[in-house]
Amino acid sequence: MKQFTILFLLTFMLGACTEKNGKMPQAGADDLFANVINTAEQQIGYQVKVIEESGKILNPRTVENGYVQYIPKDDWTSGFFPGTLFYMYDLTKDPKWMNAGIKYTENLDTIKHLKWHHDVGFMINCSFGNALRVTGNEAYKEVIVEAANSLATRFRPAAGVIQSWDEDRGWQGKRGWMCPVIIDNMMNLELLFNATEISGDSTYYKIAVSHANTTMENHYRDDWSCYHVVDYDKEQGGVRSKQNAQGYAHESAWARGQAWGIYGFTVAYRYTKDERYLKMAHNIYNYIFTHKNLPEDLVPYWDFNAPNIPNEPRDASAAAVTASALYELVALGQKEYKDTADKIMNSLAGDAYKAIVGTNGNFVLMHSVGSIPHGNEIDVPINYADYYFLEALTRKKNVENP
Repeated sequence: MKQFTILFLLTFMLGACTEKNGKMPQAGADDLFANVINTAEQQIGYQVKVIEESGKILNPRTVENGYVQYIPKDDWTSGFFPGTLFYMYDLTKDPKWMNAGIKYTENLDTIKHLKWHHDVGFMINCSFGNALRVTGNEAYKEVIVEAANSLATRFRPAAGVIQSWDEDRGWQGKRGWMCPVIIDNMMNLELLFNATEISGDSTYYKIAVSHANTTMENHYRDDWSCYHVVDYDKEQGGVRSKQNAQGYAHESAWARGQAWGIYGFTVAYRYTKDERYLKMAHNIYNYIFTHKNLPEDLVPYWDFNAPNIPNEPRDASAAAVTASALYELVALGQKEYKDTADKIMNSLAGDAYKAIVGTNGNFVLMHSVGSIPHGNEIDVPINYADYYFLEALTRKKNVENP
């Protein structure tokens, strides 16, 4: 094991030297693609180098007070760094990234048994889902199905939804919730759809469809903006309350929540071909891109109704999630969304959001927001911003060069 670690570290150190000596991505890639990949190879490569030198398997999430913050396995963002490594492999075809992705993914194996919150979908699908896609290793299928079993324990049949947080957990502690469901939960449905494809068991598919339908009915306002949290009666069914936990106000539109929605309904359309989900994604798109407070560069403020616009933090993570969803819509035949996705990516790849090599805790993107109401991760790099940015870049490459 020690010899493997030394070899693993040497591979990254030699790779970093090559990058600094001018290694560029595949010939024919446009300038934006080449510049971003060159930066990402150096930034993320150095992240791996630092972790390997520690002798541990660590998972970077953000930067606080100038220091990289590492997270435990059960943090909801733990799947993003392994997934990022697989997207680096997709974009460069350098096997060192695949090997790193395998190592950091397999460290999360026990997450398949996690049942105390809904984010097992993020955690396992972003890591093991990508690992299966890239490597074809059949052993990863068992992890995905077992994780889907864990997520399915949170399904509440009377309400028709997957409960996100336990009543006594979540951002603001106990608030009298009975079955809180957050819009983020749409992102976990892909794990369930995948589990049905792998196992042939339609139970997971049916749960995902029930959750998507109920979210479509109750989370959205007449203008197609969404609430962050809807609390249900898990025994009798029906809605108890609607609110925002991470947005500016209960009736405001938290930017990342809108991004989770358009991405989640796009995924639901991909697996079901139900035109209602495509229409939902289109409605959310119209809300975002016709909003009077959306900046010209299409990178939103952290909340579309934040009180001090234009002097409010931007959220690059929301823009990256949205761009990735739009490229998937393009791949599904909706070509009209490509220009918008390209404009977002040009903004994120520019100097305003892409870090200078050796800065930003060696994350790629700057200027994301976790939760301003809770004073968490304000105007910092965040691992899921990098993940969805590189996923979007991979999808852009695939739709342009099938």
